[in-house]
Amino acid sequence: MRKYVILILCGLLFNSCGKFLEEFSQDLAYAESCTDLDEILIGNGYMDQPTFATEASIYGNGYYPYIHVMDDDVVMTIFKKDGTRDVINNLVSFKNFYDWSDQLTINPKTEEEWEDRDWEKMYSHIAYLNVIIAHVKKFTNDSVEIRNRIEGEARFLRGAYYYLLVNLYANPYVKETASTDMGVPLNLTEDIVDEYYKRNSMEECYRVIVEDLKAAAEKLKGVTQPTIYRVNELAARVLLSRVYLYMGEWQLALDECQKALALEGVELMDLNSFPGREGNRNMLDVQNPEIVFTQGYNATTLFYKDISYFMICSFACSEELISLYNQWDDQGVKDLRLNAFFELHGDEQYKVAKVVEKVYDCFVIRSAELYLNKAEAEAMLDKADAKQTIKTLLYNRFEGEIPPVDGLSGKDLVSFIRDERRRELCFEAHRWFDLRRYAVSPKYPEKKSIRHETYDKNGVLEGDYVLKPYGEDPAWVLPIPGYEIVYNQGNLVDNPQRVERELE
Repeated sequence: MRKYVILILCGLLFNSCGKFLEEFSQDLAYAESCTDLDEILIGNGYMDQPTFATEASIYGNGYYPYIHVMDDDVVMTIFKKDGTRDVINNLVSFKNFYDWSDQLTINPKTEEEWEDRDWEKMYSHIAYLNVIIAHVKKFTNDSVEIRNRIEGEARFLRGAYYYLLVNLYANPYVKETASTDMGVPLNLTEDIVDEYYKRNSMEECYRVIVEDLKAAAEKLKGVTQPTIYRVNELAARVLLSRVYLYMGEWQLALDECQKALALEGVELMDLNSFPGREGNRNMLDVQNPEIVFTQGYNATTLFYKDISYFMICSFACSEELISLYNQWDDQGVKDLRLNAFFELHGDEQYKVAKVVEKVYDCFVIRSAELYLNKAEAEAMLDKADAKQTIKTLLYNRFEGEIPPVDGLSGKDLVSFIRDERRRELCFEAHRWFDLRRYAVSPKYPEKKSIRHETYDKNGVLEGDYVLKPYGEDPAWVLPIPGYEIVYNQGNLVDNPQRVERELE
């Protein structure tokens, strides 16, 4: 058969106009079949999986680990053992994210400069995916089914990376202003174009995300994947329903949820029979039938465990989060997730214990989210079915009685579903994005400020930093990496400068 020469950019993203675009390394991959493309997809399309937990730091090979410390589910804490005291550990490198500092590029422990690599890594994946999408149709000696599967996986991943980029580096989606609001640069071609890039509109970005995920769902129809580390139609439809929620497209979100529920693989784990850590189990492990797809790495296994015999900087669960699980204790209604998701340490401080090494908290899709997405869409559409949908999840999360939801409607029902989403999906890279989208929701908008108690690099309590509600504080959006601004010579406009935060 004809040999197709495919240019794969190693360490590149769009073209030769930025640091991440410099043509300092190029590999020619001579792909002769879809088997070769499949290898490229596995090796360069999916997220890398760090070998060691320490690689999940901002100086390692993980992906956006800081997302777990910016929201209202977390507090910084100092743990001591045996009365000993030692220097604070490397987790303090996340302090500037926890504090929403205007000095994100400075390590507060070493005062060394840090460069944001998540932008670069995700655009690098996109570059490889563009090549696969452009060339897969040419391998006509392979079956249509194989070509569809590879294209479907590539389209899902490209849509997912743009979803992540636009929610990290741009404001949340607002339909009325999406045509003019700045998103992130879009590149949908495998060609190397000698030009400087600028930010596409939010409308353009979300159009690409939706088109990719819709195409992925269609291409992956009937595909049974051998592992949870390869995407399937169910994962594509769940993520697409999530994206529609972000856009305020409730009916479209509900439509995708209905299609997803008709597929095989939608299962819920009943925590009434879950052995938990007594049975050497974590909620998010490969034995959980709810796991639809996962990729990347775990940050929370590093953040939220007491990993030293000396005093360390660590992170615990906020009292506000834990109180949501105790909300109905006086009514004898027990939320089983408190013991299934967390471990109690020391002075009544809870640390998350949901994940193990083989399910990744930076990117995981599971069946529980499908019910939450469906219930939210139905509640926003004032459909009575919302109550039964959310009760399906609750019956698998509570011992005996479930919280009283039958009397809820309108805003009260939506608030309950939002709280349930927080309880269920905590520390799975949802909460920060959810807080942003709630603030601009076209129905029942909800804004809040966040208060974080903080310690300095020597472990001394400093006080509280406050993130004002969305719209009053620029720190709800990450800055575009400085190297991109420089190399694109001003064509790539940065987000508003963060304020210098004062202790309270």
